[in-house]
Amino acid sequence: MGFAWGPGDILVYETLYKASGMCSSLIHEVRKDEDIYSPILRKLFNESHHIFVVSLHCAYSFHKNYRSVIRACMEELQQAAGTSIFPVLSQVSILLAIELIWNLCEVLFIDAAPAGSLLLHLLDWVRLHKAEVDEKAREVLQSESPAEHRGYWDVVVSYVLQGRLEEARQMLVKQATLQPALRSMYKLMDTLLAKMPFYNPGGTQTLTEFDVKWRHWHEEVDRCLQDNSFASNQHLELICKILLGDEDSLLECKNLLSTWYHFLVTRLLFSHPTVKPTELHYYAQSCMTMFLDSRSVPEPLDSILLAAFEFDIHQVIKDCSIALNNWWFVAHLTDLLDHCKLLQSHNLHFGSNLREFLLLEYASGLFTHHSLWQLAVDYFDHCPEFGRVYLELQIERVPLETERKALKVLRICEQRQMSEQVRSICKIMAMRALRNNRLGSALSWSIRAKDAAFATLISEKFLEDYSARGAFSDLDLIDNLGPSMLLSDRLTFLGKYREFHKLYGEKHFTEAARLLLSLMTAKIAPRSFWMTLLTDALPLLEQKEVIFSVGQTYELMFCLEELTSSLNAAAPGSDPAMQEEDIEVTKVELLRLALARNLAMAIVKEGTVNT
Repeated sequence: MGFAWGPGDILVYETLYKASGMCSSLIHEVRKDEDIYSPILRKLFNESHHIFVVSLHCAYSFHKNYRSVIRACMEELQQAAGTSIFPVLSQVSILLAIELIWNLCEVLFIDAAPAGSLLLHLLDWVRLHKAEVDEKAREVLQSESPAEHRGYWDVVVSYVLQGRLEEARQMLVKQATLQPALRSMYKLMDTLLAKMPFYNPGGTQTLTEFDVKWRHWHEEVDRCLQDNSFASNQHLELICKILLGDEDSLLECKNLLSTWYHFLVTRLLFSHPTVKPTELHYYAQSCMTMFLDSRSVPEPLDSILLAAFEFDIHQVIKDCSIALNNWWFVAHLTDLLDHCKLLQSHNLHFGSNLREFLLLEYASGLFTHHSLWQLAVDYFDHCPEFGRVYLELQIERVPLETERKALKVLRICEQRQMSEQVRSICKIMAMRALRNNRLGSALSWSIRAKDAAFATLISEKFLEDYSARGAFSDLDLIDNLGPSMLLSDRLTFLGKYREFHKLYGEKHFTEAARLLLSLMTAKIAPRSFWMTLLTDALPLLEQKEVIFSVGQTYELMFCLEELTSSLNAAAPGSDPAMQEEDIEVTKVELLRLALARNLAMAIVKEGTVNT
C-alpha cells in the first residue's frame, strides 16, 4: 500500500482501481503527530518554545531548563495516568526515555566532565532516573520493624549500588541494633562504607592523589573479604563484594539494577572511578553485553544510550529520529548542541544542515495544529536557509476561520514583508465578507490587500446600496479612508461623494457645490450615478442664495444634456422600464427648470457685481 502525507498532514492514498465489494461505513482518522493533540504535551511544546527563543543568545545556560519542562510535563502525565489509558501511559514512557537521553547528553556533550568528575555526573544521572529505591525505603521505614521488613536488604543493597553510602549506613544501624552479637561486624562494614573516598572536583586533591587513596581503600575491603570478616552474614558479604566491583556479585543484583546502564555506572564506581570519557564506550559495550540476555535484541533506547557513550552525536540524533514519535526531542537537542558548537557541520544533500532540517520538520508538524502553529513561526525564523520558504508555504495552509485569526496571520506576514501572502489573505477575507454582504469589512480587507480591482467592485456595491437605501452603511470606514481612497477611481469617488454629503449636512453649500461639480467633470463618477449627482444638485439650485456660478451652471447643463442624449439612445424596454423612464424624464425636466432659473439668477448676480 502506498500513501503520502498531504497538506495539513492528511493521509493521502491514491489508486488507479475502483473499489469492489462492500465498503466499510467507518472512517479512520490517521494523524502524523498524535502528540500535538495531547493537552499536557502541548504545555511541553509551549514552554520549550519560550526556552528556544530565549536561549538563542545564551544556549549553554538554558539546557537544564528544557529538562525541567520535560520533568514537569512527565509528572503531570503520571498523575493523569492514574485514571487511565494506554495513550497517556505510552506518553509517560516516551518522556521518561527522552529525559534519560537528554540528561545523559548534558553530562557527556555539554558539561563534558573530565575523569573523576565524569563518574560523579553519571551517578547523579542514575540516581535521578532510578528513584524506586526511595519509595521502597519509605515503605520499609514506615513499618513496625524496619530491620525485619522483607524489603530491608533490597533497600540497603540498592543504596550501595547507587553510591548512596550514607543512607546505607543509616539503614545498617537498625540491623546492628537488632543483632547485638553481630555489632562488631556491622561496625566494620560501617567503617568501610564511611572510608570510601569520592573525588571532589572543587577540592585541592589531585586526581592522582584520589586514585592512590581509593586503591588503599579498595585493598582494605579486599583484605576484609579474604579474612572472611563477613562470612557469617551473606548480605554483608554481598555488599563487600559489590564494594570490590565483583562482576558476578553485581550481576546477582540484576533485579535491583534493572538496566545495563545502571550496572555500568555501579561497575565503574567500584572498579574504575577515574574513568576517562574516551574509555566509556568500551565499558558501556561490555556492560550491555554482560547484562542483557545473549538471545535478546537491544531495544532502541539501548542503542541510543550506547551511541551516546561512544560520543557519536549524529548516531544519537539518527536513532532518536527513528525511535521517537515526534521531532520535538531531536530538534531541540540538535539546536542546543549546535549553539554550543558541539555539532560538526553536517550538510544534507539538498543544502540544509542537520539542525535546520530537524527544526523545519518539527515546525511543520506544529503548523497542522489549530493553535500551536504560532509557535512554529519562530522556529522557521531561525532557519536561515529554508525557513522563509517553509513559512510561506505553511502560512497559506492555515485555515482562516475568524477575522481574529486572519489578523494574527496577517500580522505575522506583514512583520516579515511577505507581501504575496498578505495580498492572498486579504483577498480571501474580502471575498468572504462580500459573500456575507459585509461591505465595510470587505472594503477594509481589499484596501489592506491594495487590490484596486476588488476595491472598485466593493465601492460599486456601496454605491448600489446607497441608491437602493438612500443612505451609506459603514460611515466610520468611509469617513476615515484617508489616502487609501486613491487606490482606485471608484473608491476615490465613494470617499469624495461621502465628503459632499458631510459638507451639505454642515451647510457648507459653496464647497459642497464645487465638490459635486468636480466629481462629474473629472469623469471619476460612474455614468450610472450621474443622475443621482444631478439630483443632489437640485436642493443647491433651489437655494435662495445663488450657489452655482454661471460657468458652473453651464457645466451642469452640459452634463445633463450628455446624460439625456445617452438615455435617448437606449432601446425602450418593458413596462417597469417604461415607468422608470418616466421618472427619469420628470427628473430631467425639474433639473432643466432649476438650472435655467439658477442661470438667470447667477447672470443677474454676476452682472450686478461687475457693474
